[in-house]
Amino acid sequence: MNLIPGYRIMLGKTQKEMAVFFNISVQAYRMKEKGKTPFSDEEKILFKNLLQEIFPKITIDEIFFAPKVSKVEQKA
Repeated sequence: MNLIPGYRIMLGKTQKEMAVFFNISVQAYRMKEKGKTPFSDEEKILFKNLLQEIFPKITIDEIFFAPKVSKVEQKA
């Protein structure tokens, strides 16, 4: 599950604003948000820093590596 779009929306940012922030094209940002292109380590840190105003203790792992829920866990 990709949480990046939700976090971006919580920040009140558009994809265009995020692209400007990362100094990349909107298309490049969109591909990253969809998970087709990975965020660089530097971009992960920048994204985390943006979120720390809302979530002071958030980690890069929580943002980019959300645990996948197995079908067994979903039934429980």
